[in-house]
Amino acid sequence: MTEPWLRGTLSNVPVVHRALLHSLEMAQEDTTKWCRDLDERELHARPFHLPSVAFQLRHIARSLDRFCSYAEGTPLTPAQFAALAKEMDATGTRESIFSELEESLNQTRRRLEAIVRQSPDLPVSIGRKALPTTLTGLLIHAAEHTQRHVGQAITTAKLIVAQRA
Repeated sequence: MTEPWLRGTLSNVPVVHRALLHSLEMAQEDTTKWCRDLDERELHARPFHLPSVAFQLRHIARSLDRFCSYAEGTPLTPAQFAALAKEMDATGTRESIFSELEESLNQTRRRLEAIVRQSPDLPVSIGRKALPTTLTGLLIHAAEHTQRHVGQAITTAKLIVAQRA
């Protein structure tokens, strides 16, 4: 299958925003392809003490929410901090984990419609230390961060499937 960035889609969207949207599309496709057939126990498994697939999927979902908040210039909420603290917990059903990821990807796409109207050079503060970057820097990082954790989820899923035999 041709990856989203090679399909010629979203050509009317500025390049940095397009890259993030393509990253979200690829994240949805790849996690579905490689992780959707894992059962609940396998989603929470930690082969070789690696973070679980459930953690990776939750982390993608919740970090995108935090990145959007930073891009919107709003501080993180107590609920976001609480969710961050629970990302590694071995909780959640298979359906709730995939639903959270799907909802986050859709919500991020919707939030980007407003975010992209801002200047790409807009100063943005990240995290509790308010580290400085720009909107462009944040969006590029969001795309690569998403793909990094998709790759980790895929690798862990492959290890789990290989251990079935």
